[in-house]
Amino acid sequence: MMHLSRLSEEIIIWSTPQFRFVTLSDEYSTGSSLMPQKKNPDSLELIRGKTGRVYGSLINILTVLKALPLAYNKDMQEDKECFFDALDTVNICIQVMMGVIETMKVNREEMFKALKEDLLMQRR
Repeated sequence: MMHLSRLSEEIIIWSTPQFRFVTLSDEYSTGSSLMPQKKNPDSLELIRGKTGRVYGSLINILTVLKALPLAYNKDMQEDKECFFDALDTVNICIQVMMGVIETMKVNREEMFKALKEDLLMQRR
């Protein structure tokens, strides 16, 4: 999830008017009610947000296991719900990210322009 979150952030930045390196598909973004020409990268923002949910599941599992002796205990029943929730969340996020990447348009001209004009360091 950390990698998906970081990739989401990069793609969000690359899709901004300052960069214009990629254009997101309408399938994975929504229009703005105030600015119809603007695309909100909702799917990527949700992946970024769901990373905290998966991290929370990890902390939950670690907290359940923190003081157990090396044998099965009933406490371990409490790790299943958060484990399966995290697993489902990661799987859905991977599917969404695959869709985002498969459908986004890469604006090569903007990338080459930024390289030629040495704007990459200035834009950040």
